[in-house]
Amino acid sequence: MNDELTPVASGFIARFGEHTLPAALGPDSDQVVLFSEDELDGFEAASGYWRREVRRDELEWLVLIRTVGAFGGEPCVVLDEDDDGLHIAYLGHSGMKAEALGYWMVDHGAYEVVVPREEVFSIRVERVPVP
Repeated sequence: MNDELTPVASGFIARFGEHTLPAALGPDSDQVVLFSEDELDGFEAASGYWRREVRRDELEWLVLIRTVGAFGGEPCVVLDEDDDGLHIAYLGHSGMKAEALGYWMVDHGAYEVVVPREEVFSIRVERVPVP
């Protein structure tokens, strides 16, 4: 990883009208909640920010942003970065391989580990379209 690319938190963003905004899914399967730091038409004030619920078909697009890379030759997603290194989650399909790489199981089939930043390669920000 080079110093010019800093991992970003995962999350949803959506294009609504002329605005690209942070988003969250729900509360119903066809709804999305949009967030803004500025007051926008149709948005309601909510604890220091503005929010608006819309139907998914009102959006131009909806994507999941996540930072991914490779650790030990296996795919991973970057969850966080701190002074100890990168907190990553295993994206492969072998629990045995994850454990051999030093990941610990945090839930059934979910593995995480903190490693030095220089041990994670091919880091990139990925935009995954949400249908």
